[in-house]
Parts: sequence; structure tokens; C-alpha cells
Amino acid sequence: QVQPVESGGGSLAAGGSLRLSCKPSEYDIATVCVAWFRWVPGKVRERVVGLDTDGGTTYRDSVQGRFTVSKDNAKNILYLQMDNLKPEDTGMYYCAADRLRRRNCYGPAQENYDFWGQGTQVTVSS
Repeated sequence: QVQPVESGGGSLAAGGSLRLSCKPSEYDIATVCVAWFRWVPGKVRERVVGLDTDGGTTYRDSVQGRFTVSKDNAKNILYLQMDNLKPEDTGMYYCAADRLRRRNCYGPAQENYDFWGQGTQVTVSS
């Protein structure tokens, strides 16, 4: 049985909170740039946040101040705390690692990243 990589999604009203988790088996999150992406039908996946190995973060403007990325290197788990959710946050969320396994995230384009999981759906109603 394939274990899901991402988890924690759900359906909720605007203003609520969710915490997403990602437990990859293909890479060590302590040694590589990792990121959370969001996908909605008809659009390319867009990076929500990138996390460098030294803790540096780059958030998408629309989530700045509401989302917080963190990780537990010992457990190899990546988290995304999502607060004050808005309908425009709706989408399938994926975790990813830098395709070249760089320690610092290079850029937001999905082509720079590898994805393995099926994603976890977040649906925010107004």
C-alpha cells in the first residue's frame, strides 16, 4: 500500500486554519530546499513557499503573514501552518524538493522541483 506523502487537507470556512504535513521517503529534508505548491484546475502549480536548508523562506505574497512553513528534520516531516484561510487558498497542495537537490531554493517555477505525492486538497468556502 502506497503511503500518502501529503496530508492534513480538508474543507472549511474562510478564517479557519489547517496544518498540512509532508513526509517524503525520497529525500532528506534537512539537506535540500523544499517547498509547498498549490494547484488549481486550469493553472500550473504555483509555489506557496520555499524553505532553504538554513531556514530561509520565500513566501508567495498572497500568503505572507498567514502561512508558516516549518520542518522536523529528525522525523523528516515538512509542515505548512495555514491560518486565516481565504477562498483563494483553495487548491491541491503538494510538497516538493529542488530537482537538483540544492540547499537553497532557486526559484518558484515548478520545473525546478520534483513532486512525488498525490497532494492534499484544501477547500475554503466564503
